[in-house]
Amino acid sequence: MSNNRAEDQNLGMLIKSLLKERSLSMRRLSSLTGINTATISRIVNHKQQAKPSHLQLFAQHLEVPVVKLLQAAGYDVELNEVNTMSDIFVSIDSIQEILISSNFLDHPFNMDQIYLELDKYEQFSLTKEGEQKIFEEYEKKVEQVRGTGPFIHELNKMYKSFIEENNSTEKHKILGSVLLYFILSTDIIPDYVFPFGYLDDCLAVQIGLERLSKLQNSSN
Repeated sequence: MSNNRAEDQNLGMLIKSLLKERSLSMRRLSSLTGINTATISRIVNHKQQAKPSHLQLFAQHLEVPVVKLLQAAGYDVELNEVNTMSDIFVSIDSIQEILISSNFLDHPFNMDQIYLELDKYEQFSLTKEGEQKIFEEYEKKVEQVRGTGPFIHELNKMYKSFIEENNSTEKHKILGSVLLYFILSTDIIPDYVFPFGYLDDCLAVQIGLERLSKLQNSSN
């Protein structure tokens, strides 16, 4: 992340310009985003560094690509990098490498955390309470994230299989664990950390797909 003062000023000017174009005040933007007006003012007047979470909310309500705000704020991120990281078919090793080397996360990334969460949810998916959670909350969660992420397509197929097919216990557990991770997990990577927020969900889906493939191969 660059601390160049000119970059901070560029962000401030960009936000001011967007507010003017959309006939919005800082107070109104505060109301829309939930970010304190004083915080917005400090960011705009280059007295406080904008966090990625701030920029994600600004982008949403100012209707501008978040990459544009990230770049104006001095974050080293390119559009093609964002597109690559949101690809469900990027290998798990590649995603791990991106996360480990990234300066967007404020804590070390550990893949074992995702495996532990999935193992926990496998057992929960076999209970009536776990099944009920999936039936009642999956579609709400998809709507909540507005279908964001290419992993949603794979999740939808998993959900359809979970509710419609007469699966073996092992397949039921694998499908249920991924769906519950998406619905319930406290997120090893918070969803607001752009552009990485859904990569742990993406990794969970990939792990589930690998487990399903191994299960299919072992039964043939």
